[in-house]
Amino acid sequence: MTTDREKIVFAVSEALAAVLRRDQATIGEHTRLFDDLGLDSTSVLEVLMRLEDELDLEFDTDSLEQRHFETVGTLADFATEQG
Repeated sequence: MTTDREKIVFAVSEALAAVLRRDQATIGEHTRLFDDLGLDSTSVLEVLMRLEDELDLEFDTDSLEQRHFETVGTLADFATEQG
């Protein structure tokens, strides 16, 4: 059985793969967004917009912090909090 968090981790990796044109199979929960994937400020916004559409939620951008973008897992945790 898949948990809600696992679904969110999958959605985050799927959004990152699409935005950064990477193979989703290479993106795991511990993948570092900036160091491993080369995420930048422009792609952050694109990933967040995709996640809002995919997960039917709205991010509170005032509460966004750098720590939320350390890994796929930290971004998934933030998305879980927003849901």
